[in-house]
Amino acid sequence: MSEEKDYEKEEKHHKHLELLGELGAVAAGAFALPQYEGHKARTDPKHAHRHRLEEEIAETVALACAGFALHEHHEKNKAKKHQN
Repeated sequence: MSEEKDYEKEEKHHKHLELLGELGAVAAGAFALPQYEGHKARTDPKHAHRHRLEEEIAETVALACAGFALHEHHEKNKAKKHQN
């Protein structure tokens, strides 16, 4: 007895996760803007190293979110292919 998957529901689920990944990438990318953190590093020399680290961490998070969104996009397409 095999369980049937509801591919339409799965596709919808992956679509939502894809959108969340895209939103996370945009938010982290906006935080990582070199103008903002670079400006903070110049105007606050006492904490310049911290600002550079925050910029690099935000860049890494943005990249990870973009990768997650791409993964979910492929999963959504796979579910759509199985649905038809």
